[in-house]
Amino acid sequence: MMNRYFRDTPIKSEKEFLSRVLFEAELAGWEKTYHTFNSKRSTPGFPDLCMVRDNRLVFAELKMTKAKPTKPQQEWLEALGAVPGVEAYLWRPSDIDEILECLGAKTE
Repeated sequence: MMNRYFRDTPIKSEKEFLSRVLFEAELAGWEKTYHTFNSKRSTPGFPDLCMVRDNRLVFAELKMTKAKPTKPQQEWLEALGAVPGVEAYLWRPSDIDEILECLGAKTE
């Protein structure tokens, strides 16, 4: 099961982290997920993920363990988190339990 793999296998890059989060989201029934393929022409700081399921709207910025969000990333998360009903997160690989809970993923 992916959850065990997600917990027990070290994540080596943000790209791998993103892939694992998207996989878990799909397993948990998130109908719509969005990640900008190439952010060079996008507004700076917009979160890595936007996900919709039922009546939930989740934005998540993904960072590796020691990486810090940029000021624009922090500002986006704060602005989005201030909107009623919108969930905004900064997730790191060490947050796996919180991520799985947020996604509603089944755990062993």
